[in-house]
Amino acid sequence: MSAGLLLASCKDNSRLATESIPVAPATVSASEYAEFKEWKQQQLENTSRTTTTATRPVIVRKYYTVNKVTPAVQPVAKKKKGWSKAAKGTAIGAGAGAAAGALLVKNNRALGAVIGGVVGGGVGYGVGRSMDKKDGRY
Repeated sequence: MSAGLLLASCKDNSRLATESIPVAPATVSASEYAEFKEWKQQQLENTSRTTTTATRPVIVRKYYTVNKVTPAVQPVAKKKKGWSKAAKGTAIGAGAGAAAGALLVKNNRALGAVIGGVVGGGVGYGVGRSMDKKDGRY
């Protein structure tokens, strides 16, 4: 069944060749050809006359300038990486204060370390913050 469908779907090339339509006329009469040659000669003469007598075209170029207002370039503030001086001062001050508090208070070293750490951290933060202000970080 599939072989029958395959054979039925094929086209017959001989039928297409006999039914084709000619595109160009079979013959052109001598009078039509002479008329065409005369017309063609007139066209060639007209184009040669216009090209020799015509002057060259003048090309005018206009240049326009546009006043552009460029915005002032603002420096891009670089984002500071790492710890700020205030954070470093807090950490160093808290560590140094805790060590000093533990050494100074003999009866209760833990309480001395906590109090010394809080006081040292506060002092370290204040010093570091003032350094950051001078550098323009804040």
